[in-house]
Amino acid sequence: MANRYSTNYRMNRVFREDRAALVVPIDHGLVWGRVPALETPVTVMRRFIAEDITGFMVSTGIVKQSEVDLAKAPALARILAIDAFWPTSAPSTGTGAMVASVEDAVRLGVDCVKMLMPWNVTDAEKVLYCKRIGQVVSEASKWHMPVMMEPVFLNVPRSPEIIEAELEVARVCYDLGADIIKITFPGADATAKLCAELDIPIVVAGGPKTGDAKSTVRDISDCIQAGAQGVVVGRKIWQRPAEEASDMIKEIAAITRKNYRRRW
Repeated sequence: MANRYSTNYRMNRVFREDRAALVVPIDHGLVWGRVPALETPVTVMRRFIAEDITGFMVSTGIVKQSEVDLAKAPALARILAIDAFWPTSAPSTGTGAMVASVEDAVRLGVDCVKMLMPWNVTDAEKVLYCKRIGQVVSEASKWHMPVMMEPVFLNVPRSPEIIEAELEVARVCYDLGADIIKITFPGADATAKLCAELDIPIVVAGGPKTGDAKSTVRDISDCIQAGAQGVVVGRKIWQRPAEEASDMIKEIAAITRKNYRRRW
């Protein structure tokens, strides 16, 4: 359906008319340091630039180091992570912080900014998150910069209760002014429910490498059929052997066209 996003330049770089977004995240070093298979993130980026993807999720350092590479592939969108949380292993004592600004994002020429919304933190930390996000949404609106928010419960098993709680936090993100919600795949039914209730683009994250390639592809197919406007999948792909990862990208890319229905 047409709405205020339909003519936004940056939103239309993140989300194309003919397919769901297929974003490869390589920003993990912000919170986890040297992630296995991502020790040299720009090298990983170069592996996937030629693949049938739509963009990358990046950090400021990666943007600076990959400017020449991405200038040669201008169709690929870039989503910039502008905050981080440390330590993810201890959410009850950790803290979030801004690591870049909306002005930085505009200067770097990216298409979207992304913020975490961890919710198994202290009440004081929740207040700080809401305040920071509110400030970012206000600043981003001046530049027509989309804001992606990621509701998450850190370092806990993904039980049905946690999945349901993440849907609740997604609503908080919506009310804070999110343009896009990124959520770890909650199942097809929950994805459809979230898409219908919030009526803004929902993208589904892959999360850590678990299961085999077939189960990952099946989950992605289910979530796009349920209405998700894209997937953000990294470790489940680039932590696999190069040939297997390339085959997965090809299969997922086909799904992003076959199963896609534009909802915004």
